[in-house]
Amino acid sequence: MMKMRYGIVWVALLAMATAAGRAEDVVGQEIAPWQPGMLDIHQISTGRGNSALHVFPDGTTLLVDAGELGQKTPRHTPDRPDGTRPAGEWIARYIRHALRNDPKPSLDYALATHFHDDHMGNASDVLYMSKSGAYKLSGLTRVGDEFRIGKMIDRGWPDYKYPEPVKVGFMENYRAFLKWQAENNGMEVQRFAPGRSDQVVLCRDPKRYPNFEFRNIGVDGEIWTGVGTETRNHFPPLEGVPRADWPHENMCGTSFRLSYGKFDYFNGADIPGVPAEGYPEWHDVETPVAMAVGPVEAAVVDHHGYIDSQNAFLIGVLRPRVWIISVWDAGHPTQRVWQRLQSRRLYPGPREVFATDVHEATRVVIGGIDKLASDRGHIVLRVSPGGGEYRVVIVDDASESHRVTKIFGPYPSR
Repeated sequence: MMKMRYGIVWVALLAMATAAGRAEDVVGQEIAPWQPGMLDIHQISTGRGNSALHVFPDGTTLLVDAGELGQKTPRHTPDRPDGTRPAGEWIARYIRHALRNDPKPSLDYALATHFHDDHMGNASDVLYMSKSGAYKLSGLTRVGDEFRIGKMIDRGWPDYKYPEPVKVGFMENYRAFLKWQAENNGMEVQRFAPGRSDQVVLCRDPKRYPNFEFRNIGVDGEIWTGVGTETRNHFPPLEGVPRADWPHENMCGTSFRLSYGKFDYFNGADIPGVPAEGYPEWHDVETPVAMAVGPVEAAVVDHHGYIDSQNAFLIGVLRPRVWIISVWDAGHPTQRVWQRLQSRRLYPGPREVFATDVHEATRVVIGGIDKLASDRGHIVLRVSPGGGEYRVVIVDDASESHRVTKIFGPYPSR
């Protein structure tokens, strides 16, 4: 009898705790923890690069990038919360809090969108070594040193030779990290496979959420057509192409669409859409990507809103209600990009633009930047169970209070 009463009390307490955890976020209070059925996308603000934690409806976790610029200049935004810890450590601490209800938090997947330090980490000589002594800790390698990563995905594995051998400073350290983690922690490493929807999947309770999909769109110029898993090569064969016209690192980066019910989300990393004067038209990667993606509810602004990104076609096709800009530089975004994001000629209807941390110089130079819905803080997309509606929750990035500063929505998914 005592066991039965104890069991009834325990179930009641558990139900109360669950109900409390699903309560609405409240301005001034700590952001509520993720709950089953929700899709959370956290754009983490560090002032040193891109990083986004995704928590899928069944609790599957995905980290997209963990950037850490090596040196700061006056054109860069301040470190967030401050400069007492490296960015990779701040990201790891943020992840640990976001997954605080998981007794053994881990990352089921990690995706390195492309090989730049503001998305992966730097190669400074003063970096700390991992306890294993096999690699240095910066950005992605620091986060991967604190959380087990089940599957690591990037654009170049295993040979890293397109369009030529990748020899940027951080790559040697990154490859040492992959080797040690694969041999000692069982981490699987794969090349991002465009067109597929089975490389990143729900891995904890997939049958419960059949309306969830992670679709690989493009990488290295190979782009999904929108039909089955069929792809086509957007870049021409490099034989005969002048070396100065070969695709650069940003052009080769990954792009993906995440869908949950009626909710769709796009991330194109740093792909360009406005070729520099005199360069080939195929340097525009955004247009063929947008043709495959279609309309979405929310999108990350490509290349931080820099001068070569967010062409009119992409904006008009995606036409999201929510734009997110990951900012770490005074040129994020540039004037023409800001104007295109605001243009009702490109698509009608309301839209809100959220930025992690706008530089003071940007406020002076760009007219109308005060129309940002939010210009400071971690940006959390919270999609309700089933994907029918979503909110944007802004979280304080000046401390580790995880305090909600603003809430927008709910917005209906189309």
